[in-house]
Amino acid sequence: MARTVQARLDERSERDLALLRNEGCSDSEAIRLALHEAAETRRRRSALRLEAEAAASDPDDLAEALRVRREMDVIAAAWDNAD
Repeated sequence: MARTVQARLDERSERDLALLRNEGCSDSEAIRLALHEAAETRRRRSALRLEAEAAASDPDDLAEALRVRREMDVIAAAWDNAD
C-alpha cells in the first residue's frame, strides 16, 4: 500500500521541486525521484567507504599503494628538477 507523506518545504526545496516539475514530473513523481536519487547516492558512498576500508586493511593493497607512491615521488622529483 502506498504511503502518503506531508512535508513543509523551505525556499530551496521549493526551487528544487520546481526544477523537477519543469522537467515534466508531478509533485509526487518529483519527490519519489529525489528520494530515489538521494538514496542511491548514499548507497554508492557507503559502498565506496566500505571498499576503501577493506583496501586500507589489506596488507597487499597497502604495500602496492606505497610502492606506487614511491614511484610517483621519484617521477615528481625528476619532473621538478627538469625545470
